[in-house]
Amino acid sequence: MSSIGFRKIDIDLYDPENYNDEDLHNQEEVIDIPNESEVTSLISSRRAIEALNLVLKNPPLNTKNQQLKETAFQLVMRVLCSFSNSNEIDKAVKSLNEQSLDVLMKYIYKGFEKDPKDAAQLLNWHEKAYAIGGNGCIMRVLSGRSRV
Repeated sequence: MSSIGFRKIDIDLYDPENYNDEDLHNQEEVIDIPNESEVTSLISSRRAIEALNLVLKNPPLNTKNQQLKETAFQLVMRVLCSFSNSNEIDKAVKSLNEQSLDVLMKYIYKGFEKDPKDAAQLLNWHEKAYAIGGNGCIMRVLSGRSRV
C-alpha cells in the first residue's frame, strides 16, 4: 500500500469539466472572413446561396477578437435577410453540409439574442435548419464551447 506510482497520472486532464480558456486561445487560427464588397456583389447578382456558403465557410469561432466576430455576424445577418421567400431558404439550407448547418444555427441563435427586429426571418431559417439538422444540430450548438 505504500506505493504511490499510480498518482503520477494527472487524471484532471481527462475530466470534461476541466475547461481552460487558454487552451482555446492556443488553438486560435488566422481567420479570413470574406470582405463586405464580395458578399454584397453576390447578393446583388442574385447568388445569395453562394454568399451564404461563403460567409459560413470560415467562421471566427476560436478568436477573442470581438470586432472580427461582430463583422462576421453582420455579414451573415445581411445574407440571411437577403432571402425573400421560404423556398429560397429551403434550397439554401439543403445546400449546406453538417458543419455549415451548425454554424448557421449558431448565427441564428446569436441573431435572436442581439437583433430581435429580424426574429421573423430568423424563425424561418430556424425552421428550415431544424428540418435538415434535427435535434442533433441544436444540441451541438448549445453544448459547444466555441461561439460566433
